[in-house]
Amino acid sequence: MPERDAPDGTVDDVEAVTRAVLTASRLLVAVSAQSLAAVEERVTLPQFRMLMVLSTRGATKLVALAELLHVAPSTAMRMVDRLIAAGLADRRTNPANRRETLLGLTDEGRRTVEDVTARRRTDLAAIVERLAPPQRASLVSALTAFNEAGGEPPAGEPEPYPLGWAVDDAGAHGR
Repeated sequence: MPERDAPDGTVDDVEAVTRAVLTASRLLVAVSAQSLAAVEERVTLPQFRMLMVLSTRGATKLVALAELLHVAPSTAMRMVDRLIAAGLADRRTNPANRRETLLGLTDEGRRTVEDVTARRRTDLAAIVERLAPPQRASLVSALTAFNEAGGEPPAGEPEPYPLGWAVDDAGAHGR
């Protein structure tokens, strides 16, 4: 990736930024894996991703869930079956269309997501505390821009149409 002149006259080294982001992603994956350690007997990383989607998106149809996770519906169904067997997810009839089934979290599934997320937040906060205040401000600015460029909504804020999905009155997602 070539260097380019940035609008402010500095050199924009895309390769250096890419390397730094890749290094940061390794750290973030390590923190994520560590936060899952307490539940790893019950939940794999892909299953936890599904729990996170159900946590943030609410009750969802299987096909929509598979699309959000970029997996085949049959793969999503196997994952759901395992989460249901573990007591972390459930199936229910869509009240708006009785022919459809919605997938959602059980109370135990919600607690699992909350516990893992709390551990991850604690671990990340410990790393962030080691940065000087100006570095923290720069990191917030850079990561906000990075997230916006990637289309990722801010964590912890409600999103009316996550990833372009509209939520109908029954909580089902559709395009």
